[in-house]
Amino acid sequence: MNRENRIRALLAPLAPVELDILDESEKHHGHGGWREGGETHYRLRIRAATLDGLSRVECHRRVNALLAPEFASGLHALAIDAKGSAA
Repeated sequence: MNRENRIRALLAPLAPVELDILDESEKHHGHGGWREGGETHYRLRIRAATLDGLSRVECHRRVNALLAPEFASGLHALAIDAKGSAA
């Protein structure tokens, strides 16, 4: 299973109504954390009712907590756009 699929699985508890995951690793070729084969730098857009009413910081904390195993296994950078489904 590739990192994108693992990210999708790890974020499933948030029950996203929208989830876009983009591997931007090639944009960071030669920068810190980059590795041959990519899967190191991602951009994430998520909308979920479970995030309704939370601050931007709390939304990011929830996403980062769920993705801790990916950071431990080589995910270097994640740009997050996380909001409730009403946003």
